[in-house]
Amino acid sequence: MQVGAISPDSSAAATASAGSQETATSAFGLGFDALLKIILTQLTYQDPLKPMDNFQFVSQLAQFSQIQIGQTTNERLATLVTAQANTQATGLLGRTVDIGAGAGIVTGKVTGIAFDNGSPLLTVETGDQRTISGISLGSISQIR
Repeated sequence: MQVGAISPDSSAAATASAGSQETATSAFGLGFDALLKIILTQLTYQDPLKPMDNFQFVSQLAQFSQIQIGQTTNERLATLVTAQANTQATGLLGRTVDIGAGAGIVTGKVTGIAFDNGSPLLTVETGDQRTISGISLGSISQIR
């Protein structure tokens, strides 16, 4: 069966099966449903004397699917990285840390954590009773 001979019922079934995947977006900012519409439009306006073969059609669907899976994976990894950083930051509460490197090292106790766009920022109280806020996890050189 040539791809150009797809019936309206089969395109509706393809759209229905993609319903659960509509939330993921491709690298182009289009949802899976929009990508299917592009393919269906391409099929509608193709030259009937030179129809797209099944291999090309399946290849395009596979590529769109891979884009969607990659985007979903990236979003989930970003969420995981944020959760890991937040867990690390909360584990530092009450611990003594060194901030900076070389001669500019400041030592203090972590007394608080603030979150700015999901990124943890530490508040440290030094031995001479100074409070330093807005310290990123990457600024810590040693934990004791």
